[in-house]
Amino acid sequence: MTSPIKESPASPTPAQRNVAEFLPSDQYSQYLLGSKTEMFAVCRGLADHVSQISMIFNEGRDMVLTSLISWGDSGLVFDFGASSEMNRKALKAEKVFCTAQLDRVEIQFILRSLNAIEADGRPAFHAPLPDSILRLQRREYFRLITPIAMPLKCRIPLITENGSSTAIEAPVVDISLGGVCLAGLPMDMELDTDSELPGCSIVLPDAGTIVAALRLRWQVETVTRSGIRAKRAGFEFANLPQAKTTLIQRYIIKTERDRKARESGRV
Repeated sequence: MTSPIKESPASPTPAQRNVAEFLPSDQYSQYLLGSKTEMFAVCRGLADHVSQISMIFNEGRDMVLTSLISWGDSGLVFDFGASSEMNRKALKAEKVFCTAQLDRVEIQFILRSLNAIEADGRPAFHAPLPDSILRLQRREYFRLITPIAMPLKCRIPLITENGSSTAIEAPVVDISLGGVCLAGLPMDMELDTDSELPGCSIVLPDAGTIVAALRLRWQVETVTRSGIRAKRAGFEFANLPQAKTTLIQRYIIKTERDRKARESGRV
């Protein structure tokens, strides 16, 4: 799948460097909103819908759930989170990665610093305007190829012909905020386009467990070198809550940062 932001062969703009620190660099810049008019339109939507915003920091280890109160030339104002400890950590973070959903569109931006202020008589975060806002349609979600060293498994509960409960585990080939690709599915497993598999679970290392219904989008037959036939299929997450979307985002951020660290020889 195509990634959402792409750095040009020339020196990247500050907006491109801003988002590329968290997402891979081979992505499309046309989804970056850099003008105040465009960014304020997104801010208005987030505030009007009281959209839940996940502030992720400390390389994905910590998070605050918040919402946007106001915006303007002086910056953005957000509600404090429920945890005093997490609020204090967020105020000390040099960079805060923010993600939210607005009308089934993923919104992402980076805040360079947070300050504590008072808004309408209650504590709040204030931050300078981000350099840009990334607006991603579901079909444009970045898909992370899962690392071989730490493979993911999807547990799929099934009902047998005699009515008993069972489950299978399928390797996760890639994962995004929109869905997953699974390999090694049994050939006799009946799958129809748009059919749903409820209660599927994936354990994300250092992030948490997501449980969701998977809606089939496509399937193909594969054959291993040893001649074993199986199915590979792409699924869309059906009505995945924002809190679970945040877990996936945290997993993607940490996995990408670990990969870049290995490639640069830092680990």
